[in-house]
Amino acid sequence: MRLFTGLDLPGDLVANLEELLRRLKPAARIHWSPPANLHITTKFIGEWPPERLGELKGALGALPGRTAIPVRIRRVGFFPNPHAPRIFWCGIEAPGLPELARDTDSATAALGIAAEKRAFSPHLTLARITQAQGKERVGLQALHQAIAALPSLEIGGFPAGSFFLYQSTLRPSGSVYTKLAEFPLTKS
Repeated sequence: MRLFTGLDLPGDLVANLEELLRRLKPAARIHWSPPANLHITTKFIGEWPPERLGELKGALGALPGRTAIPVRIRRVGFFPNPHAPRIFWCGIEAPGLPELARDTDSATAALGIAAEKRAFSPHLTLARITQAQGKERVGLQALHQAIAALPSLEIGGFPAGSFFLYQSTLRPSGSVYTKLAEFPLTKS
């Protein structure tokens, strides 16, 4: 099983992101993410044995309680940079989310999952930009112009009261994400 943890997006924000993608897609021939797949990853787990799923759920369910995390989605950018981009993203501002990611990383490391080496950088992956070997670079000038023409880069916000354990199934048509468990942030 290929697994990760993350935050789900409410329907109104998915609709806002669909509108953003509708405006930007014609500007670049890159690998756009389906809006239904958009989520905020807090920990990529990778391959995990199904017989240990209960153990993983138990560790995630034992994370310390916290208040709901206020999430704002705004601005766009490129990883690693605009000059040699591989990922086109939408930014996330969420006080408390780095702590959730850190706690998730610690809990999963105790189960033998590799700890994160890079700093946590919350984002939504809007598209992947691949350069075919020996081919001309993907032109992104029209995308930059389409971004500049947008009336706003404020997508919206929501209070995240839970995080989820997802399974990622790779198919020829792309990845399919299935929620396996929900973990409320506030403990009763």
